[in-house]
Amino acid sequence: MGTSGSSTVSTRQQQIAKLAQQARGMSFTSLNHHVDIDWLKEAYRKTRKDGATGVDGQTADDYAAALDSNLQGLLERAKSGTYFAPPVKRTYIPKSGGPKDELRPIGIPTFEDKVLQRAVSMLLEPLYEQDFLNCSFGFRPGRSQHQALSYLWKEQMSMGGGWVINLDIRKFFDTLSHAHLRELIERRVRDGVVKRLIGKWLNAGVLEGGTLSYPEAGSPQGGVISPVLSNVYLHYVLDEWFEQEVKPRLAGRAAMVRFADDARLVFALESDARKVLEVLPKRFAAYGLTMHPEKTTLVDFTRPRQPPGELANVERPDTFDFLGFTHYWGKTRKGGWIIKRRTARDRLDKGLKKISEFCRRNRHKPMKMQCDGLKRKLDGHFNYFGITCNYQSLKEFKLKAVRIWRSWLSRRSQRSHVTWERMGELLLLFPLPKPRIRHQGATT
Repeated sequence: MGTSGSSTVSTRQQQIAKLAQQARGMSFTSLNHHVDIDWLKEAYRKTRKDGATGVDGQTADDYAAALDSNLQGLLERAKSGTYFAPPVKRTYIPKSGGPKDELRPIGIPTFEDKVLQRAVSMLLEPLYEQDFLNCSFGFRPGRSQHQALSYLWKEQMSMGGGWVINLDIRKFFDTLSHAHLRELIERRVRDGVVKRLIGKWLNAGVLEGGTLSYPEAGSPQGGVISPVLSNVYLHYVLDEWFEQEVKPRLAGRAAMVRFADDARLVFALESDARKVLEVLPKRFAAYGLTMHPEKTTLVDFTRPRQPPGELANVERPDTFDFLGFTHYWGKTRKGGWIIKRRTARDRLDKGLKKISEFCRRNRHKPMKMQCDGLKRKLDGHFNYFGITCNYQSLKEFKLKAVRIWRSWLSRRSQRSHVTWERMGELLLLFPLPKPRIRHQGATT
């Protein structure tokens, strides 16, 4: 699709956003007229072409072989109500931050289904962006994990750390109630075509090991439409409720930050934190959700209390993790207290495990090829974890990565033991990237 087609779609999205902003309480009864062949071509352009195939085995290249006729047929079926939503193919990936043997289920739609889900997401996104609150960062345009971390840091610094609720929703994507989701969607969207398509995706079923099942709850992770649906759900269930109903009833300041289903609630007063922690399970239960009883915790993260002249006896608060970082109190160069972040231990271990697996698989490959692969992995790690005050963790990661590389190089044969002197020579010939802070923040 050319630039003119993309700009036309963008203009229509801006029109949706403007109308949604002007009429915040209005429910849209006509959205699907925006979806035409140009809209679908733009959705196709934005759909990943290298993803895993769905239940039909069709690749992006297969679909592109007759792109115009495929998109035209898709458009007609979507509008007429004859579109059939294929079941998603269930697979599993390791769960980030979870136990080593804990896996996260992923649902893989067919390529055509991805295109249509993208088209509907392109309708919903500009509408709901006018409603979503500033505390929400996950799966939203122009928002990132680092922005969420910065938002949390500023809120906590302004209230002296506060009391933190580590909120963990048990299997959120698997337990999201279809009935409640439909009711929440209808608050803003009553377009029959859009509602029908969303219903078909919710009821499409899951194919796993040759067995087809039809869960009565959940929105499969991996589906293009799932991020916006999950954000709509938690916007009403958590974000709006916390902002409009909870905060006005508290005695002190409070703030929240959410990235997808991962949230941290911060309170200046312990009494407020405990009050909210008591009502949260009831709020979630009303919408079919449950809090994880062990992972949902209350942390005293108030600024350390330091008696004059008793530096060795400083009472240190607890720490907490968020988005791969452990948050803790540390000293600035001027001697004041500041919230710092370091790579969480589980994320450090996970990254090193990937390094080890790469080195094991490629230890017999040419050195330059191994070096290039390690460069990409180290750069990826530094790009995300390279934030202010985390330099020591970056150094630790690189040092351990080099040790792992040396260990696997030494296993290539009985005569290939690599001494540290030889490793130093190899690193001169095949240098790895240096740890570097990529995201600057306050340090003094």
